[in-house]
Amino acid sequence: MKLRNRRFMTLLLAVPVAAAIVGCTPTVQLQAPSEPIEINLNVKIQHEIRIKVSKDLEDLFETEADIF
Repeated sequence: MKLRNRRFMTLLLAVPVAAAIVGCTPTVQLQAPSEPIEINLNVKIQHEIRIKVSKDLEDLFETEADIF
């Protein structure tokens, strides 16, 4: 009878321990966001254009103001 009680007690202890081990396994879930990802970029674009005109063309532009 003692052996039977010992097996029964071992079984009673093993079941909760096994349940605790199985219940503590980590789970990883990947889920896409429900809203689109928004990226705010505060960018200042500044252009500087320099045109070098030869002296002859500069004179032409001065004399022929209505060329364009």
